[in-house]
Order: sequence, then structure tokens, then C-alpha cells
Amino acid sequence: MIGEVEASGVFIPVALVAGVLAFIVTLIFRRILRTANGYAFIWHAGLFDVAMFVVLWWLVAYAVGSMKA
Repeated sequence: MIGEVEASGVFIPVALVAGVLAFIVTLIFRRILRTANGYAFIWHAGLFDVAMFVVLWWLVAYAVGSMKA
């Protein structure tokens, strides 16, 4: 996934944009899990949050990569 996005003359790596988008989606999922008391069934909430972020980052990067091809 090599590429850049131009924003007002500044080149931003696509990986950074995908990471920020994944982080925002992770925050939304965390809010939903807290509201639904989903963390009561999760052994280690911090580890789960990091794993969820990594998986979401991969999904966003894969979606962006498949749109380019």
C-alpha cells in the first residue's frame, strides 16, 4: 500500500489516513461496547482494544488498496 493523499499541497501517507480512520471507528466501537456492557465478557479490555484497532486498520487498508486496483 504505497501512496499519498494531497491536502492543500501537503502529501500525507495513505497508511496514516487509514490509521486515523481505524482509530475513529475503534472509538465508536468502544463506546458501543461500554454502553452495551460488552466489556463484562472480555478478559483484558486493553488488549482487546489494541487487537480491534489493528484488525480495523488492516480492513481499512485492504479496502483502500482494493479500490485503487
